[in-house]
Parts: sequence; structure tokens; C-alpha cells
Amino acid sequence: MSETTFEVRVPTELLEYGLQPDDIQRHVLEWLALSLFKDNRISSGKAARLLGLTRIEFLALLRRRGVAYVDYSPAELGDELAAVQLLAIESQP
Repeated sequence: MSETTFEVRVPTELLEYGLQPDDIQRHVLEWLALSLFKDNRISSGKAARLLGLTRIEFLALLRRRGVAYVDYSPAELGDELAAVQLLAIESQP
């Protein structure tokens, strides 16, 4: 994967919390990938690749960060549940 370098300014105080420049770079990249995923701008697979993770590792990261993998609205969730119930009824002998 190609890279672009640019300058990011952060408060020096962050270093007082034990963060090193590499830690900050990793956190910024993670934040960007998670933000793009949450905004439906990239897929989970693309976010995983950007972070150098497998999809399973990315799903675990979502869980650790409290980010929903599937984010249905109440109406969408109701539609999905109704579809599952219909399938269950139709598949009964």
C-alpha cells in the first residue's frame, strides 16, 4: 500500500500520558479508519486492510471500541426480524 506523509499537530501534553509519536500515528490511523467505516464510506474489509488487520481482527477492534458492526435503525431491525420469522415459518415441514 502506498503512503502519503503529512504533518499533524498535537498538543505536547499528549506525550505526558506516555504516548510516543508511533502511538499517536497508530491512534490517528485507527480513528480515521473507524470513522470512515462508521460513516459507511468504506467497508469493514477495506478498513481492516488500511489498518493491516484481518477482517476478524477488525471486528474485534470494533467490539473493543464499542462500535456496532451492524447499525440497523429500529425500522430496519423490525424488517429483518420479520424476514427471519417468515423464513422460519416457511421452512417448517
